[in-house]
Amino acid sequence: MDTDPHPTARTAPATPYGTPDAPRLAVRGEAHLEVDPEIARIGITVQARGTDRRDALNDLTHRNTTVLDLIKTYGEAVEKIETGTFSISPELTKHGRGERIRAYHGRVHTTAELTDFTALGELTTRLADLDLTHVEGPWWALRPDSPTHRHARQQAVREAVQRAREYAEALGTGLAALVELADTGTENPLPPAPGGFAGGMRSAAAYGGAPDLTEAAPLDLEPQRQHVYATVNARFTMTPPQLP
Repeated sequence: MDTDPHPTARTAPATPYGTPDAPRLAVRGEAHLEVDPEIARIGITVQARGTDRRDALNDLTHRNTTVLDLIKTYGEAVEKIETGTFSISPELTKHGRGERIRAYHGRVHTTAELTDFTALGELTTRLADLDLTHVEGPWWALRPDSPTHRHARQQAVREAVQRAREYAEALGTGLAALVELADTGTENPLPPAPGGFAGGMRSAAAYGGAPDLTEAAPLDLEPQRQHVYATVNARFTMTPPQLP
């Protein structure tokens, strides 16, 4: 009967650095792919102003509907439309010893995601040509499930195996087995989150401004190339080399 209170104490210790009979080799595999984007996002902020709260809200609703209807005319070129922040707030002004409401300001922010970049240039121009409309972007990106991420990971693994073989060959031997493969990351720079009211393209007419009846030419947009990186750490065992 085994009376050893610590049976695990007799377990052979781990050998993370290998042994003379099974030397280990640790390498890093890396991949960097540069590809065209798959989607583009733009942010659209519609604004309205009125001395009466209800009038400002009705005007904002009308302008927002105009924007959404325009985006939807591009059909399958638009993959997603999302309404974000909405606000309507009073503008206060001093009047004697107190404050009075001078006007009401309203804003609605919408994000559109497109896959047709030719349509993107035309839509962006038409949106920016609307009164009291602010357009930001585009932000170029790959889809989260883009096959480019898989290709980058596979290339990183192949590089790790090739690098390990080169080290083994330098010792006059070869690889015996894969011991460990660790994924240390696959990523591409994320686009800035659409939002806010600064920067971007604005409509030609501001509050009370005269509308521009000439139609603006579509923007010629050059898609920004996307950089995808992947790295892996790999450990192998080698056939014992015959060292001199």
